[in-house]
Amino acid sequence: MRVHICAVGRLRPGPEKLLIDDYANRFDKTGRGLSLGPVSVVEVDERKGGGMAGEAALLRRAIPEGAVVCALDERGTIEGSPDFAHRVTGWRDDGARDLAFVIGGADGIDPTLRAEADHLLSFGKMVWPHMLVRVMLAEQLYRAATILAGGPYHRT
Repeated sequence: MRVHICAVGRLRPGPEKLLIDDYANRFDKTGRGLSLGPVSVVEVDERKGGGMAGEAALLRRAIPEGAVVCALDERGTIEGSPDFAHRVTGWRDDGARDLAFVIGGADGIDPTLRAEADHLLSFGKMVWPHMLVRVMLAEQLYRAATILAGGPYHRT
């Protein structure tokens, strides 16, 4: 199952990009044997105008047709890493070819796009900068793959 991180905004070279690239590469290597990956980051340019509705239109175009859509949103479900790992494999086992994680811009995700998502996921009650959410998501994807592979990375 291919994994897509569809996000508003362009990530500039720097520590966040290095972390995302590192975790994505780790995920690709670990997930390959689990039929997970590769992971790709698709960025949409929020400067095109239109506010949240305009961002939602750009995000919809970035999501592969038929993909399971998981939106990162403060109103979503807070899950532990093992539960997240099993949710991802559940989607894979149900036959999903693509899984798209959607990360909105500074104002969040347009309510209509949020309502269309198959699942809402939260990284806690605190609001995180959307660039850091990308890093945390990439790390959790790698962690999920190591949990499923029985690797030592995740410790309880």
